[in-house]
Amino acid sequence: FGVLMPSMGKAGDLFGRKRVYLLGWALSIAFSGLAALSWSAGALITFRLLSACAGAATGPASMALILSAFPPEERVKAMGWWSFAGAGPVDEPVELERWADFHPLFGAAPAGGYLAAAVSAFFRNGGERCRVVRLDPAEERGAVETLRRALHAIRPLETVDLVCAPDLMRRVVALPEEARARAVGADERDSVLCEAVEMQRALLEHCDRAGDRMALLDALPGASPTQVRAQRCKLAGNNGALYYPWLLAEGTDGAGEALVPPCGHVAGVYARVDALVGVHRAPANERLEGVLDVETLLDDATQAGLNAAGINCIRAFPGRGVRVWGARTLSTEPAWEHVNVRRVFLTLGRWVSANLAAASFEPSSPLLWARIGRELSAYLTGLFQRGALRGGSPDEAFYVRCDASTNPPEAREAGVVVTEIGLAPVVPNEFIVVRITHGPSGLDLAAPSPAA
Repeated sequence: FGVLMPSMGKAGDLFGRKRVYLLGWALSIAFSGLAALSWSAGALITFRLLSACAGAATGPASMALILSAFPPEERVKAMGWWSFAGAGPVDEPVELERWADFHPLFGAAPAGGYLAAAVSAFFRNGGERCRVVRLDPAEERGAVETLRRALHAIRPLETVDLVCAPDLMRRVVALPEEARARAVGADERDSVLCEAVEMQRALLEHCDRAGDRMALLDALPGASPTQVRAQRCKLAGNNGALYYPWLLAEGTDGAGEALVPPCGHVAGVYARVDALVGVHRAPANERLEGVLDVETLLDDATQAGLNAAGINCIRAFPGRGVRVWGARTLSTEPAWEHVNVRRVFLTLGRWVSANLAAASFEPSSPLLWARIGRELSAYLTGLFQRGALRGGSPDEAFYVRCDASTNPPEAREAGVVVTEIGLAPVVPNEFIVVRITHGPSGLDLAAPSPAA
């Protein structure tokens, strides 16, 4: 399987080569409690940030620097893939910076594989770096566990933003057409379907646990709108998105054509949009390069129904080419139904985890409160100026509150500093409250509650 994992450039290149490393954070951050978030027009998002104070029995800070991917200077550029490749190390991420590096390192992919096509499409559509993880083909019968082991191997990687597995559906493709139609339906007894869905669930579970990356999933090959809806019903996760249908794409050498899963092309679009605008821009209404047609043509009514179900359609428009026409996640919560909104939050979480570490072991006092407020305000002002937040002025786009009202005596005695941040995202739907705790046990995102 191939998995796509983007990374960003380092801080020193911010205004030069425009590259920002997406380093991730070493402390455990639990995003699972954020499912209840929702958004509304004209409202702010409120985060409650808690930082450890003096006397807290925390371990040494081990967070790496995470730079926001909002502005063009700070964006996702590289990805990572898993696949049963023909050569190369097993379960070891190998970084590529151009398509020409692929075959010398991994050789020819096995018959029926899609890794090469996906990596080529990623670079062709705007990607600049990717990591490829080769799975052991000898363990293909235990594909789910093989994939889980590879996912475990990349969990510590600090440059992962997207995850794809283009070879995941190859056994489904190998089924006879009649059996494939049955498999992509509602028959849970079909082992091939169950395996494919279980692997997609493993990707979603990995991304939710890591808390800093998203899974780009492919619809089942040959699926009708009804069948892809059935597939969607089996998948759920805040950090994942499903794309439909498959694509008729040019060959990797520019000759020939073949049906391929869309994840490689879509991952390139994510990288392209991040580079041009930032993660607050939805990766949609973007043309796919190297695509000749789609496997299934969709009309407006069908697309509207699929979009409402959280299925991102890819459509062919006369004179405009083949375009990504949706940016919905697989979340069951209205808060996270938009890909760009979810990625904005993940990016903010990275910045908070990296920059609030300095508050550890310091006394909770007006001096510390002022410092936290000053640093957060400067960061959020930058986001507003780059178009990541809505409003006519910084005062309308966000607020930061870190004072005696958010830090009563009981909070100070508990060894935490509480900061409340309100944000107005560019795709708002409802006022929400998030609690980010930085205390003795490390950084944790607690379950939010909708604001009144």
